[in-house]
Amino acid sequence: MAAGVRARAAITAANAAGVTTISQVLDGHVTLDLECLDRVYLNGYVPNLQVSGQVVTFLTQHLGNPIPSPALFTKIGQRFRAAVARFAADHHIPVVHFDKDARKAEVMRPYLDAAQTAGRSGVVAVGVAQEFQRVFTGTQRKPDGPGAPQFTFTKADRRVSVYYFYVWDEEFGPAFIKVCSYFPYPMKVWVNGHEWAKQQARRLGIGFTELANGFATCDDPDRLQQLCDRLGPATIQELFERWLARLPLPLGQTDRAAGYWWELSMRQVEVSRTLVLDQPRQARAFFEALVADNLGIGRPDEISLIFDRRIRSDTDSGFATRVVTRGVEVTVNVFYKHSRIKQYLKEGRAVRVETVCNSPGDLGCQRRLVHLDQLQARARAANRRRVHQPEPTRPGDRPARADLHRRPDQLRPDPAAPQGPHPAPATLQHLRAHQRRGAVRAVLHQGPRPAAGPPAGRQRPASVATAPQRTPSG
Repeated sequence: MAAGVRARAAITAANAAGVTTISQVLDGHVTLDLECLDRVYLNGYVPNLQVSGQVVTFLTQHLGNPIPSPALFTKIGQRFRAAVARFAADHHIPVVHFDKDARKAEVMRPYLDAAQTAGRSGVVAVGVAQEFQRVFTGTQRKPDGPGAPQFTFTKADRRVSVYYFYVWDEEFGPAFIKVCSYFPYPMKVWVNGHEWAKQQARRLGIGFTELANGFATCDDPDRLQQLCDRLGPATIQELFERWLARLPLPLGQTDRAAGYWWELSMRQVEVSRTLVLDQPRQARAFFEALVADNLGIGRPDEISLIFDRRIRSDTDSGFATRVVTRGVEVTVNVFYKHSRIKQYLKEGRAVRVETVCNSPGDLGCQRRLVHLDQLQARARAANRRRVHQPEPTRPGDRPARADLHRRPDQLRPDPAAPQGPHPAPATLQHLRAHQRRGAVRAVLHQGPRPAAGPPAGRQRPASVATAPQRTPSG
């Protein structure tokens, strides 16, 4: 039986048995139920600088150089690095050189906290690191004859300098933009949806208490959820454009007017659902029981149900459930292709379910930022199914423990197709010859149709008559 069929059969059995749902267990004990984007990590790329032919066009036709030499990359990079140094000196911004194994977020935390306390929007620090990036390299090739040198350009992973511009934004709070100093100057952008929601709540006067990068309590949960629903691609694009206008960049407005500018695509998106409990002492016991009951949630049939994706025999995915323990903190991870759903206890009082999408194609979405709303809707639906997912019944297993909410976004068993009486078999009828058949045949063949002969193909040779043999005379 196919995985999707088994999962839907399990839903039917759970609904018919009337089993207790997780939502019924939590009913009356959840003080805040919030769905929101969490960490959003984006790629910045220049669409017109992705293949070697575009590189040659940029260096010759756009910049006006007679020879597309890779030495031009060095000039642009040196000019950009000098601009970053001047920018930091003019605005008295500290420059931090990261060590190889440094946790960059922890190193920059004091600068971000100071900016938050002061309520000052701006670049709080510039981080410098050596990292591997996918960049263009140029090699000289042997020309066919005398003339100018010729170069070929290919992409390769090279260790180059990158600059982290850590900012405190009045709309988003903490964020950073990473810019590579080598051609074609790829970028990375990081924001946090919960931090954006906190900033908006402060501006609107909605009272709340924090729970790490989330919310523990809120005076108006419905209004807070409406705020979280507003965060979309247009808001993030505005942040990106706002800071590109203030930061030193390797490309300028002349390049932008010619079509050489950055666009954003999704690299990693985390969509979370947080259930804050009213009794923190019971939260850990409840979560531990939930972990024990869901160790087999990574089977293909459950994955098919949670992610609402068809699982085939050739699906390239490692189906697994992984329990990670760090000290007393436990995290349950369910993997599907490049993505996963993780469930953990947050600060001992909230259960968080989080879909981490490392490839939008896993959920049937495209990568560009404009498709973020579609990705977020599908990830939220996966989180809901993860919380209210029934376990398929198997021989010797106890009945399914969870049910599905009767919501439009939840999977339900497909109703049986209406069956009607089978139609009577059709009777074969021979077509009558057309009354003008003889006249048409006379025109086509200019005479009677030849008689039917043996079928085409290799024929047996006709027998040849032989003369009678003479009898030798005695």
